[in-house]
Amino acid sequence: EGYAVKYEKAAECLRKDALGTSRVLEVDPATYPRVGLKSFPQTLPLRDGEVVLTFDDGPWPTTPAVLKALADECTKAVFFPIGLHTTYHPDILRQVAAAGHTIGAHTWSHAHLASKKITEQQAKDEIEKGFSAVKLALGANPAPFFRFPALAHTPATTAYLGTRNIAMFSVDVDSNDFKSKSSDEVINNVMTKLDKEHKGIILMHDLQKHTAQALPTLLRKLKAGGYKVVWMKAKTQIETLPEYDAMMAKTEKPVASGRPIGNVVQTVAE
Repeated sequence: EGYAVKYEKAAECLRKDALGTSRVLEVDPATYPRVGLKSFPQTLPLRDGEVVLTFDDGPWPTTPAVLKALADECTKAVFFPIGLHTTYHPDILRQVAAAGHTIGAHTWSHAHLASKKITEQQAKDEIEKGFSAVKLALGANPAPFFRFPALAHTPATTAYLGTRNIAMFSVDVDSNDFKSKSSDEVINNVMTKLDKEHKGIILMHDLQKHTAQALPTLLRKLKAGGYKVVWMKAKTQIETLPEYDAMMAKTEKPVASGRPIGNVVQTVAE
């Protein structure tokens, strides 16, 4: 509960020159089923100079630093958490919600859904368990927003998400933060690509230490460059499937004192 209060205060915007959010874009999956030019033919209807901030792979102990940077600039983002990570850090995901950000899902275990080893049923399980895990952590339905791990989709998985009325988000500007050696490299990657694209959905990862370190400076640079943040909200929340909710309720771990050291995303850099 304390988090909600802390971020409510930040929302008044203590910084007069904050980046802020210039407008809210309410996204209906029926209108925008698949967006992001890196994977799909269309993207969101953004004007020149407009960006959408998105973060994958949380919640993680680095996420609160990302939330603080966003709160300091009074701006909003979209988070695509991994189901398994929400079972490690449900409290951190609740901080994301308390700060008023949009929360979708990014599979249960960051499985590569275009892999030949994954059956259609396994892909469906990954998608649905991811959404149900987020719902269990939040006590509320997430947005019907999904991002494929490694942006790897197949005709079968896109068709399935279509039947569930879930919007699929690729990216327009990739920070490549998971390959970056420093926070400066993250900032440079984003600003260089934006100078070329002039707008778009930016992909970052809230579990990357360099991203958490880069964000305060990156947000100031966006402001200095005349960029405006568009906050993407969902028109309606997803209805999770009862059988997956039940499955997740069974897997909920009692919070142990030692958290897992590894995360499921180590495969991303390969």
